[in-house]
Amino acid sequence: MNSTPREIPPEQSLIEYPCRFPIKVMGAHTEEFVTAMVFIAKAFEPDFDHATVEKRPSKGGNYVGLTLSIYVTHREQLDEIYRTLTSHPLVKYTL
Repeated sequence: MNSTPREIPPEQSLIEYPCRFPIKVMGAHTEEFVTAMVFIAKAFEPDFDHATVEKRPSKGGNYVGLTLSIYVTHREQLDEIYRTLTSHPLVKYTL
């Protein structure tokens, strides 16, 4: 069984690059979490504006969902953003 991810040819991708891509991230409802996610976004888009981050607290208020709309230029960059976010210890999950 091959464990290598299947490459999607650019002509079959539903995403047209470059674009601003919304990524949803869930973590603890703390300022540390928000700051860390903005720091990551800025690593990939230096001009990322933290004021554009959409925040949605969970029903119980313990977690917060963030939407980070990051400008991406190609598939590999988007994949690297997801890898970076999902490997961060404060992130519960990403969409």
